[in-house]
Amino acid sequence: MDVYLVRHTAPNVLSDICYGQADVELGSSFNDEFNLLNPKLTHLTDPLVFSSPLQRCLRLAEKTIEHFNFSSLKIDIRLLELNFGDWEMKPWADIPEGLLGEWSDEHVKQAPPNGESYVELHQRASEFLKDLGEHHQSAQALVFTHAGVIRALVSEALKKPLQEASMVEVNYGSVTHIAIDNGVTRLGFVNR
Repeated sequence: MDVYLVRHTAPNVLSDICYGQADVELGSSFNDEFNLLNPKLTHLTDPLVFSSPLQRCLRLAEKTIEHFNFSSLKIDIRLLELNFGDWEMKPWADIPEGLLGEWSDEHVKQAPPNGESYVELHQRASEFLKDLGEHHQSAQALVFTHAGVIRALVSEALKKPLQEASMVEVNYGSVTHIAIDNGVTRLGFVNR
């Protein structure tokens, strides 16, 4: 199975805001970014389509389905971005430096207050990918999700430590390809 992971387009939120699972509005560049994404998906033939429930993914998935006349959409909460808990929608500068520094040093294992760790995000994202490979016979899946999920799945495919996941560049509206073949996961490309 070929799995194409699409990061949502730019949200309407300032770059210094921690927004994680907050359901922020789409940015004004949505239509332009959608038009840049389209040529990257023309080779798909009625893939299974999944999306995070957050509108920045869901609206992109719905518009893509309509544009390409793909079949139904399935929403899966395992595709949500990292839950930043008490930090959601706060400026990064307003998070106490000691707390932020402690989390930054151990972000893979440590969760923000009332949030989740990157290990937890990785577990749910990996479960999604495993279920996809085991329970769907389709040749292609198109998945609208977030940078944290994509980085976790790239780390999984490469068998790299999660500490290295943040080094993977995942731009808004980009596509990453992962192939699953007889239980073996491999990376096709990243950030196209």
